[in-house]
Amino acid sequence: MNSYEDSNAVRTLDTNSVLTNTFFRMFLGLAASAIAAFYAYYSGLYVTMIMNGYYAILAIVELVVVIVFSLLFRKLSPTAVTVLYFAYAFLNGFTLSVIFAAFEMTSIAYAFIGTAALFGVLSYIGYKTDKDISNWGTILTVSLLIGIILTFVNFFIGSSMLDIILNWAILFIFFGLTVYDMNKIKAMQEMGFCDDEKLYVYGAMELYLDFINIFLRILSIFGKHRD
Repeated sequence: MNSYEDSNAVRTLDTNSVLTNTFFRMFLGLAASAIAAFYAYYSGLYVTMIMNGYYAILAIVELVVVIVFSLLFRKLSPTAVTVLYFAYAFLNGFTLSVIFAAFEMTSIAYAFIGTAALFGVLSYIGYKTDKDISNWGTILTVSLLIGIILTFVNFFIGSSMLDIILNWAILFIFFGLTVYDMNKIKAMQEMGFCDDEKLYVYGAMELYLDFINIFLRILSIFGKHRD
């Protein structure tokens, strides 16, 4: 496994308690995103955001938040990383509001339920596996970057076949990342990566990103568009 040791870490809870608290914060983040998305859609705010190009600004702000979270996580206080996490969740909710205009509500509901079921299975596999999967991180990250670059290129090419292939490929990459991240969170707690309070939020952010990306890919592949 990767070494996540930190002599300054405060380790007070067992792995099960850490995972419980991590999932709790992850679901709070999902709830925050859902509230923001519903508000932006039903209030009509998403239309104003589209017309004024605010979605591009939101995307940049979200990227900055993730970068700050990743680079300064070890130095920031538990309160600061919690604020960054929920700030990202709320901002991402406004970004996600467009799915209500693009897809039928039943498709969104089915995609969410399917994602929750798959995510539960993948998380369990990651938690239970005793195999060393530390080398997955680099492979999956490189694969994801390639997928993102090809997605950007296809934005200009407009190939529907490539779009389908990329959706499936990125979906399976996030399947792997979910297993990897769950296993990593368990290892980080066992090896004393950081204070438990900060580990909850770190794990919540990782799993939140995995869940959202799986959800979006499933919705894109199987969802029914509004007429």
